[in-house]
Amino acid sequence: MKLFVVRILKNSIIMMFFSLINSNAMFLFAQQVIQKDTSYTIHSEYAKQKRTYPEITIVKPDTNNNVISEIHNIVYSRKNNRPLHLDAYYNKSKEKLTAVFLIHGGGWKSGNKSMLEPLAQSICKKGYQCFSIEYRLSDEVQYPQSIDDILEAITFVKKQAAKFSIDTSKTVILGCSSGGQMASLIGTKFPDKFQAIVNLDGVLAFHHPESKEGKLAAQWLGGTYEKKPEIWQEASALSHVNENTPPILFVNSQFERFHAGRDDMIQILNQYHIYNQIKQIENSPHTFWLFHPWFNETTICITQFLDKILKSNP
Repeated sequence: MKLFVVRILKNSIIMMFFSLINSNAMFLFAQQVIQKDTSYTIHSEYAKQKRTYPEITIVKPDTNNNVISEIHNIVYSRKNNRPLHLDAYYNKSKEKLTAVFLIHGGGWKSGNKSMLEPLAQSICKKGYQCFSIEYRLSDEVQYPQSIDDILEAITFVKKQAAKFSIDTSKTVILGCSSGGQMASLIGTKFPDKFQAIVNLDGVLAFHHPESKEGKLAAQWLGGTYEKKPEIWQEASALSHVNENTPPILFVNSQFERFHAGRDDMIQILNQYHIYNQIKQIENSPHTFWLFHPWFNETTICITQFLDKILKSNP
């Protein structure tokens, strides 16, 4: 009897050991799968742009901020035990304020929500509640799953409208570069959810005479234009603009490739008398929102546009 019990205990220990090994292996595998591409960071971009624009300096977050409240890395969803986060920058206000959702760039493959911290802080100080969203990148998922992530984050925040003092009837989506493409796509596909769109140098059409999108777009869209033409069209905001599209602000560098589809979209917006505005940041890099001397001009333009659309009409 004792020998039988010893064997059972021995087998149980062996099974627990292998179970632990398998669990650790799965954890390590999961870590490997979601390893992020860090080729696009503020510092790598600074090193790249400094050669052409020697006067630039990095815009740093306000670490002594006592005007607004901040909560970082709020988990808004889990995908197969993979947490997705957002950062909240908000005014403690009895008045319900407009929510602005910020989408970072990085060619759908790299980048991080924290890169938009100074921009979110600056907009927030002007009387808006700001939320910078993490979404799954193209090394992890393909279109439209990252779009679904962003929509889920927006729903999550709206369910906590009381906590963040937001007016759920006044919502803005803002994005930079590939994030601008995503913001414009979401805003045109789901116009009932948004009262304004802000696009910072994001393409409006993937397959367009001005567009030079190639490998990075193909990775996110699941194939080249030749293989997936319907997806390239579906993922272009220009394909969805209509009489219901919200007012939109285009803030652009001088590089035409990032304007692809913009003028075509404006023609349609004008047909429907939908307010739109272009602000070109002269002699700037593509990533002008990350650096001085262009940061202040950018934030002033954004907040003036939002004030016109959302504060002049109660």
